[in-house]
Amino acid sequence: MPDTNDQDSATSFGPFRLSPKSRLLEKDGAPLHLGGRALDILIVLVERAGEVINKRELIKRVWADVTVDEGSLRFHITTLRKALGGAGESSRYIVNVPGRGYCFAAPLVQSDWSEKRTSPAVSSPHALPSPLARMIGRDDAVERISTELAQHRFVTIVGPGGIGKTSVALAVAHGELAAFDGQVNFVDFGALTDARLVPGTIAAALGLAVNSEDPMPGLLTVLRSRRMLLVFDSCEHIIDELAPLAERIIREAPELHILATSRESFRIEGERVHRLFPLDCPPQRDGLGIADILAYPASQLFVERIAESLGEFELSEEDAPLVADICRRLDGIALAIELAAGRVNAYGIAGTASLLDSRFSLLWRGRRTAIPRHQTLSAALAWSYDLLPAAESATLRGLSVFVGPFTLEAALAVASSQGISEPEAVEAISNLLSKSLIATSPAERRLRYRLLDTTRAFVGEKLVENGEAARVARAHAEYFGNFLRDIALKSTGMQTAGGFLPYADHLPNVRAALTWSFSDSADRTIGVDLAASAAQFFLELTLLTECYRWTQQALASLDTAAVDSRQEMTLQAALGVSVMFTQGNTEAVRSAFTRSLQLARDLEDLHWQLWLLRGLHIYLTRVGDFHGALGTGEQGESVARKLNDPAAALNVEWMLGVAHHLIGNQDKAVQFCESAMVHNPGSQRLNMGHLGYDDRIVALVALARGLWLTGRPDRAIEAARYTVREAELLEQPLTLGISLIWTIYIFLWIGDWANAEILIERLIDHSARHFLGPYHAVGIGQKGELMLRRGDIAGGIEHLRRSQATLYATRHRIMTTVFATALAEGLVAENQPDEALRTINEAIAQIPDHGESFDMPEMLRVRGDILVRSGNAVEAESCFQKSLDLSRRQCALGWELRGAISLGHVWRQAGQAGEARALLAPLVAQYQEGLQTRDLVAARELLSALN
Repeated sequence: MPDTNDQDSATSFGPFRLSPKSRLLEKDGAPLHLGGRALDILIVLVERAGEVINKRELIKRVWADVTVDEGSLRFHITTLRKALGGAGESSRYIVNVPGRGYCFAAPLVQSDWSEKRTSPAVSSPHALPSPLARMIGRDDAVERISTELAQHRFVTIVGPGGIGKTSVALAVAHGELAAFDGQVNFVDFGALTDARLVPGTIAAALGLAVNSEDPMPGLLTVLRSRRMLLVFDSCEHIIDELAPLAERIIREAPELHILATSRESFRIEGERVHRLFPLDCPPQRDGLGIADILAYPASQLFVERIAESLGEFELSEEDAPLVADICRRLDGIALAIELAAGRVNAYGIAGTASLLDSRFSLLWRGRRTAIPRHQTLSAALAWSYDLLPAAESATLRGLSVFVGPFTLEAALAVASSQGISEPEAVEAISNLLSKSLIATSPAERRLRYRLLDTTRAFVGEKLVENGEAARVARAHAEYFGNFLRDIALKSTGMQTAGGFLPYADHLPNVRAALTWSFSDSADRTIGVDLAASAAQFFLELTLLTECYRWTQQALASLDTAAVDSRQEMTLQAALGVSVMFTQGNTEAVRSAFTRSLQLARDLEDLHWQLWLLRGLHIYLTRVGDFHGALGTGEQGESVARKLNDPAAALNVEWMLGVAHHLIGNQDKAVQFCESAMVHNPGSQRLNMGHLGYDDRIVALVALARGLWLTGRPDRAIEAARYTVREAELLEQPLTLGISLIWTIYIFLWIGDWANAEILIERLIDHSARHFLGPYHAVGIGQKGELMLRRGDIAGGIEHLRRSQATLYATRHRIMTTVFATALAEGLVAENQPDEALRTINEAIAQIPDHGESFDMPEMLRVRGDILVRSGNAVEAESCFQKSLDLSRRQCALGWELRGAISLGHVWRQAGQAGEARALLAPLVAQYQEGLQTRDLVAARELLSALN
């Protein structure tokens, strides 16, 4: 049983008042009989209101040392809910969170139990409408408005239709009854159609007889002598006539206060505006549970209204994300949420969510008792729309073309297509904002506007009805084509200023414009222009699948008789990049890059030439043509000299360094790439992010690997970790993927399986989330290699074979020899030496150019190990010698040490311990760091055995 000794206060919620110390529950001042266990449960839940209390904990608190099952708890919860009201009412107080427990969800008010509840002695002559039994998410607003009303005398609650202005005003008014001795009067202007009747309507609300054509003098005489609160509801349609009257009343009646609700402010002296914002909605984030989602008022309102119509209702884990999505899509508008909740009985939560985008959602009906303009969303919006002057209604219709946030410049461009001048449009947008028909959207760089989704759907229908849809859509598409082209021009070349990332919030509008542009009724010329302008936008945002879709459509739509060379150059380049990273290294990639590069040369555009050489360089490395990649880098040197820009020269250095690393020239690789560690990427870098990844990160991974290969393991580890951190900061999925793929090998080479596993699992997850198919296959292969190292030979072989199948299919050949080498090691460990030998021989045969590849020394060493297992020691020794010779030519001390260890074991078995020591000891002595890494430990153990 809960401890109540220190509880001498009362807690109120709704019509109930609970005294834990007296163990008494009252409803509307009358005692309410409740069983002991049910009362104990209520006391515990109220003590920790807002928390989800585990069922076991609740049983332990209420039953103490008695052993009971959850059935007893459910029985008493049901009893408690019945006492608190019907299913609809009780669910407002006690929420069942499946799998978690119970939560008391109502707002609480603390008071002294000895205080008597008093009602105002004087009742209002014009009774206030009843407030909501429970209002969700508005307690802070009610408190702030009450405070503002005491300080400023005239407060207007402003917000869009259906947001809950009247409900909040009534809650404030009822809370002020005592302060005004019951003199609180409600004046509903909603049904008033003749503005001349405003004074008479106020007088009638006060119970005054109107005996003259101008009741204002008599009305003011009465009001001057009274301390009173007037609540003016639904003022937007008569605000021009009401505003001067309200100002006069406030000026001449010093004890009178006015609380008004309107979709726009009065804009008079002394007015205090309180803008009512939508209910808070759950964010769009993975991993939110039921309790997290129900912590937001919009979700609470939705679930509560479902419970009222269905009776007992429990939100499931499956439906919880749908509820969050519904509330977000309805922008937290209370009326829209209530109307949607009312459809769950007929369609279910998933069905209701699927219908939100249909026009029928605007016609869903709400409570029969609601005022007509609140019975459907369409009626609520029509009420505001019909009050607009022509310029404002036309501007609002045009704005429905925007999806998500938009700027003033974009809005003006669309308004111009409707024949609205810029000054008129600026004034109209300002007025629409003040009338709560446009909302502002937070942005870091500049103000953004947006239409609530419900408003957009309504005025979008009006746009079609007025025959303006095609004209407005064309203006919208043309604006974004010009907008993106301007950004591209600003960010061409070596400067980091500009770029597309700060404009990512325009993505929904770019998508909508492209969809219209390539529709049957649109102008494909606009579509081609927009796709060319948007290509680099999609690449920089790493939206590769979308980039491929639109560039392919645009290229198919090009009029060969009137092709714009620059447009085709841009489209071909973007097509090459998007295909390469999503579908693999097909000939279509080479063809697109080659065509685009030829066009750049014809246009004598050096910036684009260098950009395309980089793209071709990437492609050639991925298909295993490392000497071709080196040649491309050398072409880049010539272009960079003509540009005479240090940043361009630096990027070319990195291209050359990467090519040298892959060919096997590790000393040159380190020399060319070392600048990536010290160079500031933010100040002077070739702004070529449109390829989807960062040059400096690629140089850093080549540097890290080169450091290990040249005998500096500790520096390699440091560079690898630094590379991943730097890649994370860029927030480019391709860049991070590349950093993970290549730095994983540092940890595999040094024998740090734990860190290798962390990075491998991260790569697999990252590549799956960003649809990077070849990268995912690489991650699977690396996982297989790690499994081999840990002794799971069968599992490792399965993973490696699965990876190889995908990599061969996508022509991602840069990794195939690496994985073939690991697979051969696995096969020989499984006592399949013939299959292992065939596998490694095929891998070696893939390498052209007389074996010039970064991994050729390792392939030769592994071939030697396989030959040893096959009993062919003579040929094995020949392989080891070739591996050692090539390692020395490549300055690859890491491979040389491994080759020496393998050959040392053979010589030891042959009784040539002295030769083995002479080979191995000088290599170990060259290492000044990384002495506890796997290969150095194995080398010292072998030396110890040889001694």
